[in-house]
Amino acid sequence: MKKFLLMLCLCMPLCIQAQKSKKMELNIVYIGNSITQGVLLQNPQEEAPPVRTTLWLEAQEGIAEVHMSNQGVSGMTTVDFLPAHKTRFPKVKEAMEALKSQNPKAKMLFSVMLGTNDSANSGPNGSPVSAPQYYTNMKVIIDELLEAFPDAIFVLHRPIWYSPTTYNGAQYLASGLKRLETYYPQLQELVSYYAQKCPGQVHLGDTEASAYFEAHYQTDLIPEEGRAGTFYLHPNKKGAESLAEFWGKAIYKVLTEKK
Repeated sequence: MKKFLLMLCLCMPLCIQAQKSKKMELNIVYIGNSITQGVLLQNPQEEAPPVRTTLWLEAQEGIAEVHMSNQGVSGMTTVDFLPAHKTRFPKVKEAMEALKSQNPKAKMLFSVMLGTNDSANSGPNGSPVSAPQYYTNMKVIIDELLEAFPDAIFVLHRPIWYSPTTYNGAQYLASGLKRLETYYPQLQELVSYYAQKCPGQVHLGDTEASAYFEAHYQTDLIPEEGRAGTFYLHPNKKGAESLAEFWGKAIYKVLTEKK
């Protein structure tokens, strides 16, 4: 019995280590605009959606450490992230290369939410971006990143709702919101395309946050004064946490669903 107990005690650390080794380690680069960046939040380093999503994922079963880089930048469109423009794309690539170098065994994942600024009537680079052009731009970005990181996974989130009064430095308004809604079918088409080209690598992410913010804009979005009156565009602290959970659930589903 003593020998058995001794062997059990010796084996326990190995079993615990084996259980830990089964957990998934992640390198995530978040691509987006001011919403991803966490603009207007009091402490974006701790409150921005990517930070909260990362913490949410680390709390889930089967997930070990999650290493992240927030590449959300205010005002950015899909045009700004095109490789040919050599503005944001190199930063995204460098971010993932750095994470990969530091954590070579971690699974690589790009979490993408773009479209808000594309939908504007005027202001942001390339706006207004038509639905077909949005598809093309997203495809170019994904294709180039797949070439650089062939094993990477992509999770494409539906851009969230903003009020039809939105008009700050850029003009959005009701027509911009209507244009924004045309991007969602393009994301669905992209996922269908890549399901044939590279199965299991490009997925539709969150699709529920947009309707959530439309229903809860008074509690989850920041009221801002613009040229067409008060508008709602950026999540507050509560909204950032809500968005982070929507993203986290979508990413976790992709990572754990049976192939």
